[in-house]
Parts: sequence; C-alpha cells; structure tokens
Amino acid sequence: MRKNFEIPNNLLKPPKIGEIIEGKIIGIGRSAVYLDLGFFGAGIIYGKEFFEGKEILKELKIGDNLFAKIIDLENEEGYIELSVSQAGKELAWQQLEQKKEKDEILKVKILEANKGGLLAEVSGIPAFLPVSQLSSEHYPRVEGGDQIKILKELKKFVGKELEVKIFDLYQKEGKLILSEKAKEAEKIKKILKNYQIGDVVEGEITAILDFGVFLRFGKENLEGLIHISELGWQLIEDPSEVVKVGEKVKVKVIKISDERVSLSLRALKKDPWKNFSKKHKKGEIISGEVSKFNPFGAFIKINKKIQGLCHISEFGSQKKIFWKSGKNIILKFYQSNQLNTV
Repeated sequence: MRKNFEIPNNLLKPPKIGEIIEGKIIGIGRSAVYLDLGFFGAGIIYGKEFFEGKEILKELKIGDNLFAKIIDLENEEGYIELSVSQAGKELAWQQLEQKKEKDEILKVKILEANKGGLLAEVSGIPAFLPVSQLSSEHYPRVEGGDQIKILKELKKFVGKELEVKIFDLYQKEGKLILSEKAKEAEKIKKILKNYQIGDVVEGEITAILDFGVFLRFGKENLEGLIHISELGWQLIEDPSEVVKVGEKVKVKVIKISDERVSLSLRALKKDPWKNFSKKHKKGEIISGEVSKFNPFGAFIKINKKIQGLCHISEFGSQKKIFWKSGKNIILKFYQSNQLNTV
C-alpha cells in the first residue's frame, strides 16, 4: 500500500522577502545564476546582485548548494529574485553571534590604526579593537597620555595578527567590537589563584608612567601595577627617580581583584616614621622646609626620608602657604605624616 507523502510544516510556510533560503545551482549564465528552491520553485541571481556577488559565485558550479536572501517573491519571468551578497552578510552576523556566545578566540589581521584603537575585519565585517581592550602586553604605555605617541605605538600593529574575542556586536549599526584583553582574563584569574595578598615576588620594571610603574613577575609573566604612592614612604613626584625600566625589584602583593594585581615596593621598606616616632614625642617642636603645597595644605620636609602634611587650617589661608613655600618653618609633631604649625 502506498504511503501518503507529508510535506514538513516548515516548508508549507510561504517564503518572505528578507528571508535566507537554501537552493541548488541548476544553471550558470554569463550574468545570471539559477537555483532550484524545491517546493518554492526556481530562483535567480542576476543584474546588480550577480555583479555584487560574483566573487562568491565564480567559485561555484552546477550542483552546489548556496544560501541566498530573497529580495523579490516573483519577477516578470516568474523567478524568485535572490541576493547572495546580502545573504553572506546576514550569515556572517549570525556566525559572529554564535562565536560570541561560545566565547571563541579569533585571529584577526590589523588593517589600520587610529588614536582610539585598531581596525580589522572579521568574516567581511569591519571590526574595531579599542585601546582599552588591548592586552597588558600590547597596551601603549605612553607617559602623560600623549595622543600622537599613542598613535605611533598603535601603528606598529598594522599588518600583524592578534588573537581576540568578540566583546560586543550591533548588527543594525554595523558595529563589531573586539577585545584582546578578554581572551586572557580567565587565564590570568586562574594563575592569580596561586598568589595571595602578602606574597613577596621578584620582577622586572616594564614601564614607567606618571601614576606608577608596571612590573612583570612570575614564570607566567604576569604584570602588576605599583602605584606611585606604593613606591616609597617619601613624597614621590616622578616614579623614574625611584626605579628604572629593566630594573629587577622585590615587591609585595597588596591586592588581587579579578585579573588585576596591585603591588607595593614601599611595603618592603622600613617605615621611617616608626623610627622618627621613637625619637620624637607628640607635641615636640621641630623645624622643616616647605617642599610642596596643594589646596589641602603643604608638605614639609624634615629630612630626606621624612615629609609630613601640614593642613591649610594651620596656616590660616592659601596665600600664607604660598608665602612660606621653600622656607624653613617651626612645627609641632602631631602624628605620623601630620605636622602642625606653632
């Protein structure tokens, strides 16, 4: 007995403009390609759509399957008009969405650079890798944040391949944002589980900036930041006066947050205030030189290693602080890092 042939429900739905459909190539002309679309009839790629998709079409032959986008349900000759180039972009965005969900690592070639980051292309889609999403190894550490120098550093990556992950994508706006930093975040988090706050590590100074220095340490070549306030007990204005690039130093781990680690050089140095407190008592009269002032008060240098803050309220006004700048003044020792005028 002959069984009834049932058409799948999804094939009973009529095709719509904008949908992606799959067909088999049944004919190739000088300026047109014909597809068998099964229950929906025959499709054609011709005219503008043929020329826009010719790079894809020239690699195909009769019998090959091809995805195309419906742009007209029926032309004058009864064919469903199709676009292979538009379908390619739709499919590319779908594939990129899947790669983002799977957290895949991609290799991209850097095509251009601007002051905001690097430009690349993924599956024919223009992509942008912001400076903030570069790995610690490739981040342009330029003193003072000079935009011209940053751009000069970024241009060094043009023509090179980088491993990245998809940070975000906006198909309607045609924006694809990449991240090099994201690919190493999980790896760094796992490595940092081997370290604890209080650990002493030895590393090499890799970069000096106005807010601190970067140090590479461990066999995994991790990189951490020594903030300017953690370079020493004295008031430091220029980190390069304390350390040099390439110098090897021992530091203490003081904070671990996700994939970031903060280090301290100061924590391994003797606190000069402890010795000072033993020799001097609270309320004792001492002398010092005004070395620097700010809106909160003035820094007073007692000796090479000892500087304390004298609050503006002790002077009476900013004008009086300015007048005393660079001069010796008589002070009363109040507590560590804090001095009062007499």
